[in-house]
Amino acid sequence: MAKTVADLAGRWLERRPETLSEGESRVLESAIERKPISQDVNAAAAREATFGDRFADAIARVGGSWTFIISFIVFLILWTLGNVWLLGHQGFDPYPFIFLNLILSMVAALQAPVIMMSQNRQSQRDRLDAAHDYEVNLKAEIEIMALHEKLDEMRHSEIVSMRDDVAQLSAQLERIEALVKGGRG
Repeated sequence: MAKTVADLAGRWLERRPETLSEGESRVLESAIERKPISQDVNAAAAREATFGDRFADAIARVGGSWTFIISFIVFLILWTLGNVWLLGHQGFDPYPFIFLNLILSMVAALQAPVIMMSQNRQSQRDRLDAAHDYEVNLKAEIEIMALHEKLDEMRHSEIVSMRDDVAQLSAQLERIEALVKGGRG
């Protein structure tokens, strides 16, 4: 049975070892060493996240929630009612609410790039997840192929053993026939 990456690459992937990706080589090495390939990609990403990354994720998580949307709608209604109805003409931001527009513009100007940073990180994590899924699937396929090879070898050795048993029985049967014919003649 082959025990090198080059042998396994040729036998199971039908490729030369120099054409393998780093992940494929890692999968073949794990198959040789009989070690698992799966890992928690999210835990690794969380360990490597900087404060800015975690902050961007938190802003995106809050900014993209129904709680934020509903509370922001409530804030806008209170602002509008407070300046039009409660304060009347003495409102600190009378209609057309220029100060409110400024606040909304600043929130949008700051929130949009932070959410985009978080989305970029998420797409990066998705690519890592996809690569990891490919490695795990490839390892599973390789292990299944290895099991098939072992079953084929077992079946072949059983057939050879049965053939030898049949040959022995045939030889014994021929000897018995010869004895029976010799005893009659």
